[in-house]
Amino acid sequence: MLRKLFPHPWLTLLLTLVWLALANAISLGGIVMGLILGIAIPLGTAAYWPNRPRIRAPLKMAEFILIVLWDIVKSNFIVARIVLFTPRAALRPAWVTVPLDLRQPEAITVLAGTITMTPGTVTADVSADGKALLVHCLHAPDPEGVAAEIKDRYESRLKEIFA
Repeated sequence: MLRKLFPHPWLTLLLTLVWLALANAISLGGIVMGLILGIAIPLGTAAYWPNRPRIRAPLKMAEFILIVLWDIVKSNFIVARIVLFTPRAALRPAWVTVPLDLRQPEAITVLAGTITMTPGTVTADVSADGKALLVHCLHAPDPEGVAAEIKDRYESRLKEIFA
């Protein structure tokens, strides 16, 4: 019964919290509306998620989110320094191919989004077979090092999170 009412319980919780954040106030009406949306949206979209991903380690996900937030803050300062103080001739933009060990489309999407959210990098494409990402870097004197860092810092953690 609960599984039919809450086909994606984490999504229900997330949607409720997002609604409260958008409302910018915590009230009984806001909580009720958030729960209504948090139940209705997953129920309405459940048919489109037949093989929903399994999150094996929710605490690892929290750790991953904190690492990404830290990297976003740190990268903002790095990009600001590059933009303000690096001469154009010294800038080394690069296209980097990141081979993937991930196979779940949801995990690949999270990785691509993470790369794009981090200032100075953007995921431009996923290979047709889903085994590589094409990433553009604002300044990458060592493109292989960038690919290794993405695999080590993000992909390895996502492999632990998604079953």
